[in-house]
Amino acid sequence: MDTIKVTRALVSVSDKTGIEELAGALLRHGIEVLSTGGTAKLLSAAGLKVVQVGQYTGFPEILDGRVKTLHPRVHGGILARRDDSSHQEQLRQHGIAPIDLVVVNLYPFERVVRDGCTREEAIENIDIGGPTMVRAAAKNHRHVVVVVDPQDYPSIIEELRKNSGAIQVDTSARLARKAFLLTARYDGAIADYLGRMEALEETPFGPTLHFCFTKSQSLRYGENPHQRAAFYRAAEIEEPSVATARQIHGKELSFNNIMDANAALELVKEFRETAAVAIKHTNPCGAAISDVSLADAFKKARACDPVSIFGGIVGLNRPMDRATAEAMEDLFLEVVIAPSFEPAALELYRSNKRLKNVRLLSLDLPPGQDLFTLCAARRDAGMDIRGVVGGVLIQDRDLATCSASQCEVVTERKPTPMEMAALDFAWRVCKHVKSNAIVFAAPDHVVGVGAGQMSRVDAARLAVMRAVNNKLETKGTAVASDAFFPFRDGIDVIAEAGATAVAQPGGSVRDREVIDAANEHGIAMIFTRERHFRHA
Repeated sequence: MDTIKVTRALVSVSDKTGIEELAGALLRHGIEVLSTGGTAKLLSAAGLKVVQVGQYTGFPEILDGRVKTLHPRVHGGILARRDDSSHQEQLRQHGIAPIDLVVVNLYPFERVVRDGCTREEAIENIDIGGPTMVRAAAKNHRHVVVVVDPQDYPSIIEELRKNSGAIQVDTSARLARKAFLLTARYDGAIADYLGRMEALEETPFGPTLHFCFTKSQSLRYGENPHQRAAFYRAAEIEEPSVATARQIHGKELSFNNIMDANAALELVKEFRETAAVAIKHTNPCGAAISDVSLADAFKKARACDPVSIFGGIVGLNRPMDRATAEAMEDLFLEVVIAPSFEPAALELYRSNKRLKNVRLLSLDLPPGQDLFTLCAARRDAGMDIRGVVGGVLIQDRDLATCSASQCEVVTERKPTPMEMAALDFAWRVCKHVKSNAIVFAAPDHVVGVGAGQMSRVDAARLAVMRAVNNKLETKGTAVASDAFFPFRDGIDVIAEAGATAVAQPGGSVRDREVIDAANEHGIAMIFTRERHFRHA
């Protein structure tokens, strides 16, 4: 077995999570531990014997810690090739000891900038010695192991135990790739920040924008069989997402499964109430809330469009229980994504051969953790990235969702409390429908959806047609439109269907004409002053 024998390690970390356990394991294997500054103090206070880097180099830390490890005795020990006799002779001539393991993570530049700081604070959080050691060790990974992530400590400890103080070369190569990923992301974040400062832009949209994603899985193909595809995930994800979800059952995920599961999750995040949504081709074909049970919410969502849900994706904002699993047992679904799956629900899927291919994605939320509350606290960041040939478009994620009760009533009649509840529900769903979008809804479930039409009046007609086809009542419903009505014809279609209230952004040059049409039909209308176009 091709391994790297570790005799000496250098440990210098900003994030000290788990470092005592790792250093203790190194010392138990007789490995000398060199360390710096705060890391050395922490390990010494824990009773672990470490050698200060300044003591090893014969040169103290200077410039308030800006220079600690930038010394030939450090970098010579890291960069020397063990299979090069000339390198080994030079080490002997200069009294340099080989360093076989480098455990380093960097000043938290990205976090400091994200949380808000002065330019001076940002500059002081640009790590110099850390990235230099990381790059040096990663370059020489055939002979030196580099560890930059505390999550790798347990596997390193175990491998040292199994190999009597050695690390496999294959492990070192994998960790080197991870190290270069870190430095690439780190330098990119610094370049982007300085670019924004030079341009005097206090936004994410500076002259450069660096992305750093790691491959989560290869996919059999893309949207179509002739397209190659893979799924990559961002380096730091705090919000529950498809990228962080764990597949616990079913066939391998496809490109389209991931797209649809993302659409389902983003819609179900809108609801504080117990909710279930159904997605087909990234559009909602069913959505409902319930104050009774999750199973009740799903049954109502299914009834919104019992035909289109076939082969669809279901999103839940509560742990899936046995009753909800039984409510969808007879239905062919591609994916179900939920905060978690209770054992009895999971057992149903594992014991029923008809359900063996349904992909179950668990967000692995702790018991009692509410998806809406969790996401509301963490949905203040992140970018929406759209690809075009030769480039990308970047925008803020569309996280705005106004409450119907806070909107401007522009008609003679005000919405009743029941209509207001239905408008609020319809507006939250409409935000996730492809433009042009029209949604008919009751206070607790979708009645009809018109998605992706070239004209708003056609979207209204389609929503009515779908409701009629599914034997759902449009009379007395509320309607949400993702953008303004350019003419009164859309209002006429809605009124003919029996809807009694409308939510729309307003802002058309013909707003007066549209309001007059609503008054003529006795419809209550609110202006949200918030548009939710969804083009892709």
